[in-house]
Amino acid sequence: MNYGDAAAAIDGGADALGFVFYKESPRAVSAQTAAEIIKRLPPFVTTVGVFVNEPSGSIVEISAASGLSLIQLHGGETPDFCRMLSHRPIKAFRVRSLESLDAFGQYRDAVSAFLLDTFSSDAYGGTGRIFNWDIALEAKQYGRIILAGGLTPGNVGDAVRHVRPYAVDVSSGVEESRGRKDHKLVRLFIERARAAGQYNAAGKL
Repeated sequence: MNYGDAAAAIDGGADALGFVFYKESPRAVSAQTAAEIIKRLPPFVTTVGVFVNEPSGSIVEISAASGLSLIQLHGGETPDFCRMLSHRPIKAFRVRSLESLDAFGQYRDAVSAFLLDTFSSDAYGGTGRIFNWDIALEAKQYGRIILAGGLTPGNVGDAVRHVRPYAVDVSSGVEESRGRKDHKLVRLFIERARAAGQYNAAGKL
């Protein structure tokens, strides 16, 4: 994440910005870099810190130093770990089949939303691949669903109309290279997601 990408997303109508603090990710940023970007943002923009198996103390420290609004957990964090945090986090799950939802009931009171990404044995996210959206429909019984996994300007409208998620999450689907956003694709993605959401709200499915 850099300020140019952040500003382009906000200008395009994004509600939230994600800051990756997983050092193995090509999109990783430091707490200092995140803080510098966040200080320049306009009001009412939600900033989300993305963590993978990070100790709770480190999450609290980075969140305070950066000025984050929300926490998103992408590792093997347990329900008890989620409850330890001062605010209920977003918990990401990598979806392979309906059995991937088996643990959701244990997290129902521990998280604010479930982010569904595509399963990969060698990555915690950002694979650029979609999964069966019917599984996301089943997941809605457990709480708010944030849909991720291979979303692009070309398919986000279909995804929103099919799943009616609480929100959608995109990264690789709007990049010109790893860690660098294509600003035109960002705007197009947001436009199509919002248009599909309005279509859903009107009940014209």
